[in-house]
Amino acid sequence: MRVVCVADTHCRHAAVNVPNGDVLIFAGDACMSGSLAELVSFAEWLKALPHKEKIVVAGNHDWCLARPATRRAAENVIAEAGAWYLRDYAVTITGGLKVYGSPWQPEFCDWAFNLPRGAQLAEKWALIPDDVDILVTHGPPFGVLDTTDDVSKYPGGWLGHHKGCEDLAARVKKLKRLKLHAFGHIHEGYGVDERNDVIAVNAAVGYHLEGSPVVIDV
Repeated sequence: MRVVCVADTHCRHAAVNVPNGDVLIFAGDACMSGSLAELVSFAEWLKALPHKEKIVVAGNHDWCLARPATRRAAENVIAEAGAWYLRDYAVTITGGLKVYGSPWQPEFCDWAFNLPRGAQLAEKWALIPDDVDILVTHGPPFGVLDTTDDVSKYPGGWLGHHKGCEDLAARVKKLKRLKLHAFGHIHEGYGVDERNDVIAVNAAVGYHLEGSPVVIDV
């Protein structure tokens, strides 16, 4: 099964060349300011893509999916584009693969889907099923494709240059069936890493489209 991973298009989706495949994973930050109009534009682009299965997780810029006043309308926009929107939710796709998605990340600057490091994030990651095959989160696990050279973006220079979540990393290690973990959020961490039979993909294309969609055969 060919899986195409992309994240952090920040309203520049129309300029992204998306390879064909069986499954498209979008790991958050379709928007810039987070308006519903931005998400509608993204959904129109998403709907036109040929992939049989489409998975979407929200990111910290996707405010319309976080705010109570717009959440239901925003979720409907994604559903009408023929995609699964996963907010702490699992779905079984073609081929019998279980996919789980979650938007949360350690808090920094007052963005959407922020939670403090520690117990609150650990509670979210505890919801991930033990038998998940593909995990989609917006943020990375600690120590995996999560480094940035711009400490000024993260007040206090949290934990050196590693910005991923420690509790997410701990949960990932316990997922014995996990084949692929797709995420974004830390643009400078773009790339692919494989360890312990799990392929990790930071698919953040970035504000200036420095990266491109990543194709993985699962």
